[in-house]
Amino acid sequence: MPRRNKDRKEKKEDRGFDVNRLMGIEKSESWNDGDWIVRRVTGSAATKPYRCPGCDQEIRTATPHTVAYITGQLEDRRHWHTPCWNTNRKKFKRED
Repeated sequence: MPRRNKDRKEKKEDRGFDVNRLMGIEKSESWNDGDWIVRRVTGSAATKPYRCPGCDQEIRTATPHTVAYITGQLEDRRHWHTPCWNTNRKKFKRED
């Protein structure tokens, strides 16, 4: 007879609304062009379209992507396709 996994179902219900899960967790990255705050945005949190500065194409709603800005310049944040952000970062040397 198959085993029932009630614990898993109960854990899902107990998770509730988690802003960090929807909005992504911010992390800091140091590059030679500055210290950046980078956040991955889930598709469910992407509620409007943006223009990617890496490829100049539209990031459609419900598309997971990356938000990045130089530390202290929140108003200058940009929404990037994640592959575009990763490609752009290859131009710069990471600081250790």
